[in-house]
Amino acid sequence: MTAQAGKDMLLKIEGAPVASPGVFTTVAGLRARTISLNAKTVDATDGDSAGRWRELLAGAGVKSAAVSGQGIFRDAASDALVREAFFDQAAKRWRLIVPDFGVLEGPFLVAALEYAGEHEGEATFALSLASAGAIGFSAI
Repeated sequence: MTAQAGKDMLLKIEGAPVASPGVFTTVAGLRARTISLNAKTVDATDGDSAGRWRELLAGAGVKSAAVSGQGIFRDAASDALVREAFFDQAAKRWRLIVPDFGVLEGPFLVAALEYAGEHEGEATFALSLASAGAIGFSAI
């Protein structure tokens, strides 16, 4: 895989100014994004484990995904959708596009939403998403 520009990673939320299932709006103005995929392990080690090496139970752990991003809001539509998702605390469908890797899609909760600003600078935001169900993956 060749080097990719970070700006090509996209974060999208389902919905539009009028609720539209299957229509995703790009969260505009993101300058940085991080996607973390995690799988907890289940330790199945016992007194009969070969050489006293740890044994893990395959497929038994809990999987999760976390997304964070920061930047500046550039359009009212994505600003409103993110704000609504936070205040409703309902799982919304999000789509995360990572070039030359794939597309992750599924329900996420907005776990944190922060706004900040300097007196002589632009207003910024930061958000954190936590997976709230099964996340699908399709390779690009």
